[in-house]
Amino acid sequence: MTDQPLAAREYRPLVLNEFEPEDAARIAALRAQGGIEFTDMRDSLRREFAGLVASPELPEGREADRWVYFPWKRAVLGLPGPKLLRAVRLDRNRNNLTREEQEILGRQTIGVVGQSVGHSVAHTLALEGIVGRLRLADFDTIELTNLNRVPGTLFDVGVNKAVVTARRIAELDPYLPVEVFGDGITDDNLDDFLRGLSIVVEECDSLDVKMAVREGARRHRLPLLMQSNDRGLLDVERFDLEPERRPFHGLLGDTRATDLRGLSTRDKAPYVIRILDGHNLSEKLAASMVEIGETLNSWPQFGGEVQLGGATVAAAVRRIGLGQKLPSGRTRVDIDAALNELAEPGPSSELVWPEDPPEDPAPESGIAAVLDCARRAPSGGNAQPWVFGIGSGAITIALAPERTSAMDIGYRGSALAVGAALYNARAAAAAHGMLGGSEVRASATELLTATVHLGTGSDPELARDYPALLRRHTNRRHGTGAPIDAAVLDALRAAADVAGADLRWVTAAADIASAAQLLADTDRARYLTPRLHQEMFAELRWPGEDLRSGLDLRTVELAADELAVLEIIRRGDVMDHLRSWSGGATLGNSTRDQVRSSSAVAVVTFKAPPPGHPAELAAYAQAGEAVQRVWVEAERQGLAVQPVSPIFLFARRPEDLYAVSPEFADTLTSLQDRFLDLLGVPEHDTVALVLRLSYAASVTVRSRRLPIPGADARG
Repeated sequence: MTDQPLAAREYRPLVLNEFEPEDAARIAALRAQGGIEFTDMRDSLRREFAGLVASPELPEGREADRWVYFPWKRAVLGLPGPKLLRAVRLDRNRNNLTREEQEILGRQTIGVVGQSVGHSVAHTLALEGIVGRLRLADFDTIELTNLNRVPGTLFDVGVNKAVVTARRIAELDPYLPVEVFGDGITDDNLDDFLRGLSIVVEECDSLDVKMAVREGARRHRLPLLMQSNDRGLLDVERFDLEPERRPFHGLLGDTRATDLRGLSTRDKAPYVIRILDGHNLSEKLAASMVEIGETLNSWPQFGGEVQLGGATVAAAVRRIGLGQKLPSGRTRVDIDAALNELAEPGPSSELVWPEDPPEDPAPESGIAAVLDCARRAPSGGNAQPWVFGIGSGAITIALAPERTSAMDIGYRGSALAVGAALYNARAAAAAHGMLGGSEVRASATELLTATVHLGTGSDPELARDYPALLRRHTNRRHGTGAPIDAAVLDALRAAADVAGADLRWVTAAADIASAAQLLADTDRARYLTPRLHQEMFAELRWPGEDLRSGLDLRTVELAADELAVLEIIRRGDVMDHLRSWSGGATLGNSTRDQVRSSSAVAVVTFKAPPPGHPAELAAYAQAGEAVQRVWVEAERQGLAVQPVSPIFLFARRPEDLYAVSPEFADTLTSLQDRFLDLLGVPEHDTVALVLRLSYAASVTVRSRRLPIPGADARG
């Protein structure tokens, strides 16, 4: 590289290792000089590092500590090594940049030509840590008129502009290598300046140098950036991708650098106007161009616009460095235009619910009463995955596959809901003296159909559940955690046993906490799996929407802070970022806290045929009866009941989870195994539903149901 007339000591700090004898002697000499201030920051910065959340593992210890002497400040700082300094200083870049992205960008070498606007550019690149080496070029010195836009001080007047930039960067990160070309860019040093760069930023005033830098960038196949302040004009010229591209987007035709040397101000004007897009110049700059040399020395610039230039160039540097889309072209980041479009914010996101219509009373008798009770059965997301048929002396309940979801693996959840609706219908028929036989059938042409034959019979045990089934509802309120009497739990198990199922539970606080964390972890996977996230929020019903299906948001019983967070976590783009960062550890907190407040976590289990067996869905339908019997018995005993649906609920084979959430399948398999072990579920039993049991306040509202066409006419 050519000799640089400026000595490095003018702008580079002296980094000293106290464990090296020569450096130790220099440190001692500096201490002995007097008038040099020593400040040891090592312990305080280590404490900052220790306070970082998820701090990185660093391959350096105290052996990397250094004393750094800043000659122009007559000051010495004791600092930890470069990796720790960088980790602490750049921590607030996360998650705008991942650590991997920060490392990639930190390997770039960037050259900045011109140190007025270029000062803000170079400093911003260093500030964001998106450059690993800087080259700065400017022949000029700071004058007082520069200090409306160059963030120097009166002490910098008369100092080379590139030196002022380099010093400021050194005081930010003394370990960052900076080279200064104090003679500016010349024919002799241009290739040396450009060689080895990742990107070149051109911010000089000389037309011939502007063109020469572009010609050099084209030879070296470098991307070139330029920010022109007026109305935030940013130019991107991707000579790395288009080595035959003409400079300045071809706006100057075949003009070469040699053609622009020695031109008078008047002769330069046509070129400047073409470069700056005279038609779109701000009115004040356009008018000022007429006054240059008459009432103005040069064109006007605001310091704020210059600082904005640093930000826009840094954004472009990040895109290029990370291989993101950034083609050649130009754009404007026009602050005045944005301010001209100020507008009042949109209406408050506060939820305003219309007054609920009165709930239709349950029909007093007949087929309408049976159908009304059947439609009140629970289903995942209140999807109501059934179609009712009314025939001669019978009611059919057919599984509706169009109302399935990804978590309804093999339609097992839908079959469970059909079985619950069947039990409700039988209980209503028994109460109204209309009970006949019933059956469940599955075939190649229909997934599952349950039939209730209407007769003249009754069943006191079934009829006893009818009023309770009309009142049955989900209660998601937090519980008190009060213990459940053993006799109550035995009564719930007995209710399951009547339907050929079993009930298992945990009641110890530690076990409930373990179950809560396992279920929260499955919820995280649900949020971070795109299809599951989309379906989860598609279930929710907001003010003004049809509340007869899906989950009325009020039934979720969210606190004000949880509702506020919902506006963020319902966004798919937010989940995409969290997934890419392996983040989102708190996404399941709402479920975790709900379950922790429970008095028990229980599972209804049953014996099921092998997955895919023709009788499998019929077995799930039978389990639906068990779920209903347990649910209404729990409510009789004063318990609040909430079904909890982990992703793995209806997964019976590993491939089931790979189909639902490929990225998290292994994690979900592990969570399922741990959950089943915690609940003591035997290897050959199948879980129909997970229930959260608690003592809690009454619900705000109950979920509504879709009407059944023709039901009233059959009453």
